[in-house]
Amino acid sequence: MNFINVEIKAKCFHPEKVEAFLLSQNANFIGIDHQKDTYFNVPSGRLKLRQGNIENNFIFYNRPDKEGPKQSDFSLLNIGEGKSTETFFAKVLGVKVIVEKKRKIFFIENVKFHLDEINGLGSFVEIEAGNKNYPDKTIDALQQQCEFYMNAFEIKKEDLIHHSYSDMLLEKIT
Repeated sequence: MNFINVEIKAKCFHPEKVEAFLLSQNANFIGIDHQKDTYFNVPSGRLKLRQGNIENNFIFYNRPDKEGPKQSDFSLLNIGEGKSTETFFAKVLGVKVIVEKKRKIFFIENVKFHLDEINGLGSFVEIEAGNKNYPDKTIDALQQQCEFYMNAFEIKKEDLIHHSYSDMLLEKIT
């Protein structure tokens, strides 16, 4: 299935404030997921295998590397057993980088929130206003939702991250 998110990622200096706000808004706390994202070499876009105790998917996405809310077009494929899938695709495509994180997951309607602790990078917040279960949501409406929560979390322009955790780790390695 193909879906659209309007999303941001930002450095988070006050995750406890963000979490308190989400809980005050009756956000649905899904849980804490310990995730391993294996990024594979592909000619365009990004392909990752997410293995966690909550989410387990192949995710292919195209998203511009720019600051601020941006459209991300993505496809999901739910997987069962991740280790053999990882081994297979590592042989076929090669592994680009592995990102390991502890992620707190919340939802308010169609908006998904992540409070992430990334090994080697620090704390981040992600806002993903999406149409996965709300196909009537327009890109403009998703954009407005994303901006609303950016303001609520007091995210400053200089805190926004324009690329993926995988890119950040690759920059750190090289």
